[in-house]
Amino acid sequence: MNKPTSGDKYKHFKGMVINVIAVGKNTETLEEMVVYEHDGDIWIRPLKMFMSKVDKNKYPDCKQEYRFEKLEK
Repeated sequence: MNKPTSGDKYKHFKGMVINVIAVGKNTETLEEMVVYEHDGDIWIRPLKMFMSKVDKNKYPDCKQEYRFEKLEK
């Protein structure tokens, strides 16, 4: 899966659609982070977690493979 970029829209496995604002780095660890907006709130999540697969043990009925999946424009 390709790294998200500003303006991309993704669907979270629980159904909400988010808008990517940017991908940046944590100043202390240099870990890449995704900054995104959902419902007027700004959220930040590690890129590795953003691009991870859904835990099928925890969510066995989830049909989506990845935590976030890109929506086509």
